[in-house]
Amino acid sequence: MSFKEFQDCKALLDMLDDEDYVIKYKYHLETTVNNMVDWFLKEKLGINSRPLPAYALNNRKVSLLDLYMAVKREGGHRRITENGMWAMIARDIGFEYDEGEYMQLLYAMYLDVLVYYYKFKVNTRAGAREGGRKDSN
Repeated sequence: MSFKEFQDCKALLDMLDDEDYVIKYKYHLETTVNNMVDWFLKEKLGINSRPLPAYALNNRKVSLLDLYMAVKREGGHRRITENGMWAMIARDIGFEYDEGEYMQLLYAMYLDVLVYYYKFKVNTRAGAREGGRKDSN
């Protein structure tokens, strides 16, 4: 899968809603998610300085796919932050509890704006469709 426009990102993020699919194709999806994040950071945000793959402080690779899925499963960035759950997220993806703040930082650096943009695009499109229905009735 290549990324030429945000619709390509949306298509991948939509596929990630199916956890069975993610489990079955995890190895391939890890690379694809990194490619998506890299494209989004460079093309949409103009950020060329964030290395991929992402690494934790102890030089261990952080799977952005695992981080994304764990945060999504627990209700999103805001809910996790409000409830102080970043240590649990770190543990869920194979790191130590004390690395929770670092996972929060990595999520903010690599995924937060992408997810926000995705939700904005989905909600904007859904609102436009509902508006269209109201006009036609």
